Amino acid sequence: MNDEQLLRYSRQIMLPDVDLDGQEKLLAARVLIIGLGGLGSPVAMYLAAAGVGHLTLADFDVVDLSNLQRQIAHTSARIGTNKAVSAAHSLRELNPDINIHCIEKVLDADTLADHINQASVVVDCTDNFQTRFAINAACVAAKVPLVSGAAIRLEGQVAVFDSRATDSPCYRCLYEEDSDDLTCAANGVLAPLVGIIGSMQSLETIKLICGFGTNLAGRLLLLDARHSQWRELKLPKDKNCPVCASKSA
Repeated sequence: MNDEQLLRYSRQIMLPDVDLDGQEKLLAARVLIIGLGGLGSPVAMYLAAAGVGHLTLADFDVVDLSNLQRQIAHTSARIGTNKAVSAAHSLRELNPDINIHCIEKVLDADTLADHINQASVVVDCTDNFQTRFAINAACVAAKVPLVSGAAIRLEGQVAVFDSRATDSPCYRCLYEEDSDDLTCAANGVLAPLVGIIGSMQSLETIKLICGFGTNLAGRLLLLDARHSQWRELKLPKDKNCPVCASKSA
């Protein structure tokens, strides 16, 4: 690290859990963020600010006026711009020291697998089960940790699925293939809620990269924002899971 980097990241370098070694790990890490909406915006901004050296931003959608209530990486001036490109613009202003790659299209199975194989951690900030199942399956196959978040109305959840550990469940252990999608467009969402869940996702990502603390693998945190209550559920591995059961050997 040069002197400017030491100053930029000084407040987290002074933490014993991070230190110089942890900051070097962050600078060397490659994180794939899929979805640059309400969750992906704070995830990307906090990881960029923390000095994650290589961020790949994937989103096929464009910025819409209705997004700006909660998708804080975007601005009114960038309405109509691809969300990955818009977010990259904000991140480069925040931290020009990092490398950012944008994917402006839907990731097919092969392309998704290629990008996940190159990642240190994958952060799922998408909003539909089909995409989440595809990301999960690719992460299990590549044994790359997955940080998952979701938020709708006044309810949010966050979890870590780390297939490097044989006893860790995967996303498919939690949800069935026929689960119903809930969208913000149809159900609404409070802006700070996605900020809270996205911030938790970025925290778990940093912990996985630096290797400190206890991450959320095998646990699901549920937030009831109406009453400001958190609940924790233990997530056992499904021995009959069609995705991860066969990969645990």
